[in-house]
Amino acid sequence: MKKLLIILFLSIGLIGCSSIQLEAVSTSQEETNRILAMGLTHEENLAEAKKLNTAHMVSVVSLQLTNARDEKIQAEIDLIESDKYSALVEVSENKSSFIGPELVKIIKKGVLETDIDTQTLYLRGIKNDSGVLEHILSVKIEHISRNQRAYKSSNLCDSWGRCEGELLEFRLISSNSSNCSTAGCNHSYVMEFNLSDEFLRSKVDAAGYTNGFTMRINRNRFSNKVNVPAAYLRGYLKVAN
Repeated sequence: MKKLLIILFLSIGLIGCSSIQLEAVSTSQEETNRILAMGLTHEENLAEAKKLNTAHMVSVVSLQLTNARDEKIQAEIDLIESDKYSALVEVSENKSSFIGPELVKIIKKGVLETDIDTQTLYLRGIKNDSGVLEHILSVKIEHISRNQRAYKSSNLCDSWGRCEGELLEFRLISSNSSNCSTAGCNHSYVMEFNLSDEFLRSKVDAAGYTNGFTMRINRNRFSNKVNVPAAYLRGYLKVAN
């Protein structure tokens, strides 16, 4: 009987500890929401956070307030940028097809002047016979090298930058080499990814590493990461609907 009572008391103690931990997490978010609702500046928000009871609570709430400030700033920037992108979307006369503007990104890969990759991407959409909007992401990668690349697969990256998850199928539309010299050739690869309307819209408000969505295109021991920013998605989807 004594053993049963001891086990019972231990169980109650563990449950009590769990409740305290859950309450602390919940209370920090409540305090953050309370301070944000006051309509103060970020500096005044942090001053309010310093009035809280424990150093741990001050630290957690201050971090949440800073994250909320950063997210608000990024959202305002994205809204302005998305309007620029939406103004550049081409729409067919019957409003059944859409072509987004090109995004060009230059990525330094080494110390030499020619050690760069140029990524050019854009979205286009078309409504099928059932009126469902389907999208294609076109990605062109250009580089100068003595060796061609063989792109084999692609993975979607998560909000922490890990790219070992969902496989994204693509079609290699073209692979060309030109202007060859002793330094190498100009290589160009064009790939297309079929993406659903639901997938794109789910990535508009994505936060963290992705900022929209990022995928890794794999080639032998190396890879290329391609990001479609949230502002571009929002602007394109504002028109393509």
